[in-house]
Amino acid sequence: MPITVTPIAGLSDHINDIRIRTARIVNEKILPNEKLLWIGRRGQASDEERAASKALRAEVQEAVKSEGLWAPHLPPEYGGMGIDFLAHAYMNEILAYAVGAATLFGVVAPNSGNQTILAKYGTAEQKEKWLLPLVEGTMQSGFSMTEPENAGSDPRSIRTTAVREGDEWVINGHKWFTSNGFAADFFIVMCRAGEAGDEDRPGRMMQVIVPTSTPGVTIERGIGIWGSASSDHCEVRYDNVRVPAENVLGQVGDGHRAAQDRLGAGRIFHCMNSVGQMWRAFDLMVERILTREVHGGLLMDKQFMQGFIADSYMDLQSARLMTIHAAEKVENGDPQARTEISAIKVFVPAAYSRVVDRAIQVWGAAGVSSDLPLSNMYLTARTLRIADGPDEVHRILIAKNVLHHYEKGESWDFAG
Repeated sequence: MPITVTPIAGLSDHINDIRIRTARIVNEKILPNEKLLWIGRRGQASDEERAASKALRAEVQEAVKSEGLWAPHLPPEYGGMGIDFLAHAYMNEILAYAVGAATLFGVVAPNSGNQTILAKYGTAEQKEKWLLPLVEGTMQSGFSMTEPENAGSDPRSIRTTAVREGDEWVINGHKWFTSNGFAADFFIVMCRAGEAGDEDRPGRMMQVIVPTSTPGVTIERGIGIWGSASSDHCEVRYDNVRVPAENVLGQVGDGHRAAQDRLGAGRIFHCMNSVGQMWRAFDLMVERILTREVHGGLLMDKQFMQGFIADSYMDLQSARLMTIHAAEKVENGDPQARTEISAIKVFVPAAYSRVVDRAIQVWGAAGVSSDLPLSNMYLTARTLRIADGPDEVHRILIAKNVLHHYEKGESWDFAG
């Protein structure tokens, strides 16, 4: 079933145009070919099938580029669209409707997030050496922040150190869930900076570019996720890894801010992705309800099924409007955006889980099969309750921000 996208009253013609053209490619080029586009992910695919899949992906990417829809996250000087944050958010919900569509539009995590950080914080030399090859596809990258010994919800507890010795930084630490670990040519590593002899004092946060071929970088394993034996999220050790001083990304002490720049925007985009996948799950559910016969009648005539439709409609609309509201606050530089981001970070994955769960229930055995995208959506929704900060941390942040207003004698402006 194609995604139904029409112009939204009140949105600029520019954003509506992007939405309509994105949906056209999704409907005409991607949805009818979903299985063939990604057949290489199945181990039993033949060489001919893999070649056909690769050729079709290249064809879709060329169509995307000819429409001027390539790499919405990048400025024009690096081959991207150069669109604003809100336009990108609206584009994301449409891309998420189809399996793998974002990658065909040049948005491939973690490279896209690293590209954005390099474009904002990188020096001219760093952009030439690391950003351009990422954009051109001749390099891969990873993001190395989370540590097994420390709570990921508290980035200030990071213990990986970078000690300055002359014209080099010496890095020691233990990371895991380092994205794209096996394929990456370099990692952006979150560290604590210090000088020799200062190891007992907490250092300032920094991000540093570390080529994976550097002596002392050891990729120990790909971490199994949701029952799989391995993944490209890797456990990595840094043992006296030496990199040039010019590999620091941004200023020493700005590492936490740079990480929040990445994660804050990422939370909005993850939620818009969730909305797009909820949209697909909802369409699949209703399609099944309209056509499936059981016990002498169609599912559409069963009140339980009608309740599923109503509940999923409310979950989807609420999640979508909350996310757009948060994206508008970010776009306008509203200081309350942080509260809205935390709110959607908690609410949207939970709503996403409910919508997909109902769709699986309606499809029965087929719902948990690999013939449909629902089972993968379900695991993604559950993972998002941990990724980018667990629900509990965001609930605390919401409460603190609200209480702070009331302590000042103000009430919360829900209409603002």
